[in-house]
Amino acid sequence: MAKKIGFVGVGLMGHGMAKNLLKKGYEVTVMAHKNRKPIEDLVAQGAKEATTPKEVTAQSDVVILCVTGAPQVEQVVYGKDGILEASRAGLALLDCSTSEPSMSERVAKDLAARKADYIDAPLARSPVEAEAGKLNAMVGADEKVFGEIRPILETFCENIFYMGPIGSGARTKLIYNLLTMGHAALIAEALCACAATGVDLARFAKVVSAGGANSGIFQLIVPKILENNDYSGLKFSLANAAKDLRYYNRMIADVPLSAHMGPAVHNSLVQAINTGFADGLVGDMVAAVCKLNGVELKK
Repeated sequence: MAKKIGFVGVGLMGHGMAKNLLKKGYEVTVMAHKNRKPIEDLVAQGAKEATTPKEVTAQSDVVILCVTGAPQVEQVVYGKDGILEASRAGLALLDCSTSEPSMSERVAKDLAARKADYIDAPLARSPVEAEAGKLNAMVGADEKVFGEIRPILETFCENIFYMGPIGSGARTKLIYNLLTMGHAALIAEALCACAATGVDLARFAKVVSAGGANSGIFQLIVPKILENNDYSGLKFSLANAAKDLRYYNRMIADVPLSAHMGPAVHNSLVQAINTGFADGLVGDMVAAVCKLNGVELKK
């Protein structure tokens, strides 16, 4: 018999994930949210609706979380009518949020006391891939539990990477986002440098695209800026990126590791937020650096 799935966090990413679970025949219970559109769409496709995390958990064998970060996970798990209140033997909590490894380990310990399992499985790629069922997951879990939960991940993931015990997925995602956002910060400065020194941006993009400096992030951000003055190629908010780098820096400080790039990338993100792009996407780092330096991209 297929497991019953509960889902908390059916936003930009979660809607597509829950939709694919329904398409694969799973019984899905979603939690009410102030944004009614994704909830109503999923209910129309066969999902049931619950009002609290506790109610979702009581109706589910596996509860999937896809929320913003550690404070939101803690509220859903430990808050009034939270997941922990309804946790029991056999329950699995699949946390797809990008959160702090230390918190993942604490939640796992508290669930284990109730004989429930915890899996940290943060995701990569965008809402487009979520709708298409082609996300990437980095998973930290007991290996046996991972084997049991994998068929659920396969409904909305194209690539699933088992990284090791609990916390390994969260650590992997934070380091991954250092690389991703580090590329974006370098791209922002490079494009601004082109504008300031008179290097033709379109020709520069061709040089990068043909060489070792090319990256998936470059191709997500730069072509749209050059073609349409569109900074939304990488659909990830500056606020979430800054949050992830903050988590990364705290993780590294606990090692401790001598590291310079993490703080620099975090500062670049915060600088963009504080330069008028508080609601912006990562590509807006380019506009922020140009604004700070008083230069204009000429395409």
